[in-house]
Amino acid sequence: MRSILYIIAVILVIGWLIGAFAYSATGIIHVLLVLAIISFLVGFIRRGKV
Repeated sequence: MRSILYIIAVILVIGWLIGAFAYSATGIIHVLLVLAIISFLVGFIRRGKV
């Protein structure tokens, strides 16, 4: 489950970077960034409990 969260987080960060440099959409880019940060935090929290 932990590796799935990291994969999702990496995909979201890559999507955010592509969106930040290729398009000038405002809302979707920041939503992707927030989701990626949340995924990383959940991964770190779950890793600490195991």
